[in-house]
Amino acid sequence: MTEAGFFFLAFLLLLVIILQVRAYYILKKQNSVITRQSLEIQKQNEVLATQNQQLHDLNVEKQQIIGVVSHDLKGPFNRIFALTQLMSFSGDNLTDEQKEYIGKIHQIAVDGLNMVRNLLDSRKIEEEILDLELESIDLEPLVFSFVKNYKTVAQRKKIELIFISSDNVKVVADRLYLSRILDNLVSNAIKFSEQGKRVTVTIENKQENALLSIRDEGPGISEEEQKKLYLKFQKLSAKPTGGESSTGLGLAIVKSLVETMGGSITCKSKLGEGAEFIVTLKSPTHSNQTDSNHLPFR
Repeated sequence: MTEAGFFFLAFLLLLVIILQVRAYYILKKQNSVITRQSLEIQKQNEVLATQNQQLHDLNVEKQQIIGVVSHDLKGPFNRIFALTQLMSFSGDNLTDEQKEYIGKIHQIAVDGLNMVRNLLDSRKIEEEILDLELESIDLEPLVFSFVKNYKTVAQRKKIELIFISSDNVKVVADRLYLSRILDNLVSNAIKFSEQGKRVTVTIENKQENALLSIRDEGPGISEEEQKKLYLKFQKLSAKPTGGESSTGLGLAIVKSLVETMGGSITCKSKLGEGAEFIVTLKSPTHSNQTDSNHLPFR
């Protein structure tokens, strides 16, 4: 080997050593950065875990407070409601002004009870503790009873409440939660309707389903707002026309209850043309459920 070749090989060996040393220090520096970042991520994870636990504890506390307050409020509102009902039955001895005041107290009690029920239902849905007792229900007497109960509320606002029924309309549902669905939809239709308007409740058979429709002649709902209809605590542009209260929970609860019973809910509406909510549930002859099935909410 020539002297020039020897020096060339020595140079290459030295260059390889230098590159290896450089790579070693670069790798060491990167490992140091990674180790430091890992420690920071670990600290952040610990902080997030602490915050998540705090949020969980706060949520549990919130649900407990809602449960206690709601149960405590339900009793007084029920008593006020019953008293106003009794007073209205003896209305012959009352002046028009007294009747008006009793009507307002009655409406406040109705609003309060609906608010409490919605809070309790929302809590049950969040905690997944709804128990469904599915059974075959004849819709006509149930819906007729609701329409009759809301006649007084509608008459105070000079709203005509109409019930249209087909023959032998049956549905597989939980009686209690079907009542809550009716309660929310009928009260909403009256709540957002002006004086002199109509609210029409219709039940009919449609192939393998039973349909429940509540249609009003209120302000209607825009396409944009229909996208937010079933979100919790959503306040839309339409306002109650008689000073009634609204929590923004009703439609979210209705959708959850309907879907839990295997049904669906749709809204047909245009601004200025009122709104129609259509609840679709299985009829007994086309349902896989037998009478009195007891199903947990999941």
